[in-house]
Amino acid sequence: MKLATRRNGTRDGQLLVVSKNLSSAIPAAPVIPTLQNALDNWELAEKKLHPIYEKLNYHELSDALTFQQLEIESPLPRAYQWADASAYVNHVELVRQARGAEMPESFWHDPLIYQGGSDQFLGPYDDIPLQDESWGLDFEAEVAIIVSDTPMGVTPEEAKEHIILFLLVNDISLRNLIPGELAKGFGFFQSKPSSAFSPVAVTPNELGNAWDGRKLHLPLTTYLNNEEFGRPNAGIDMTFDFPILIAHAARTRPLTAGTIIGSGTISNRDRSVGSSCLAEKRMLEKIKSGQCTSPFLKVGDQIRMEMLDEEGNSIFGAIVQKVRDQKVRESK
Repeated sequence: MKLATRRNGTRDGQLLVVSKNLSSAIPAAPVIPTLQNALDNWELAEKKLHPIYEKLNYHELSDALTFQQLEIESPLPRAYQWADASAYVNHVELVRQARGAEMPESFWHDPLIYQGGSDQFLGPYDDIPLQDESWGLDFEAEVAIIVSDTPMGVTPEEAKEHIILFLLVNDISLRNLIPGELAKGFGFFQSKPSSAFSPVAVTPNELGNAWDGRKLHLPLTTYLNNEEFGRPNAGIDMTFDFPILIAHAARTRPLTAGTIIGSGTISNRDRSVGSSCLAEKRMLEKIKSGQCTSPFLKVGDQIRMEMLDEEGNSIFGAIVQKVRDQKVRESK
């Protein structure tokens, strides 16, 4: 099943059921008004929504609408929790190598995860506002999951049953603000502005054999200014799979239905497939030549992220964002 949220003037938008080929959609209301409403009682919601999805795919709904991705919010325009990991330790190792720092052995068996801002997400076609190019704007192509109510202390094996939906994410970073924040010993805040998610979220069965219950084995392709930047496979070199990430996040607290957990920047050791963020490319340049040559994003740059199935069909729709100039308002 594929679900999306259409802008309708409210904070949480209107839930849409979207056809498998992303061509048509129909509002789920009055059955279920929002995605969070569905997640709060997923077992019942799925029973109500799946028949609608089936009819939509078989063209049995005369009032179906053309699915317009430009009208779409992130599936959850805001969420109770957004926790982002760094599951591809190869990526972490590379960044530390470039600055001559050894990586602690614990990074290979103790997942890195932080709690991001979830009060407002950008839509998949929204501009990325940038106040200062010196802040080092970067994109990060990731896969994310949405979980059901998950008890504290859940095991990885149990955690598999709590994965409800998959989606893509552009986890936006301001790289040049990160060192100063981390030096304070209190984590990210200003260096992590609002992220953007794919037009649709999909249930695990939509992924077919690409989903093995732990990892999603498909490339996520990123284009920078219409040129392919990278296409690493999300299932390769993922040190910590999604059930492990869930169990780690729920070690000392339960997770509320609607919690989003990100994979972190997808990264493969095979450098021929490119990268999923500018920071990694810059680090590879530094290791090879001694200096970073690729610039961070500038006003007017465009980023596109999309994952295709084995037949070449878009699974989640595309995240397409342009960097927009947004100067800081002068105080009076």
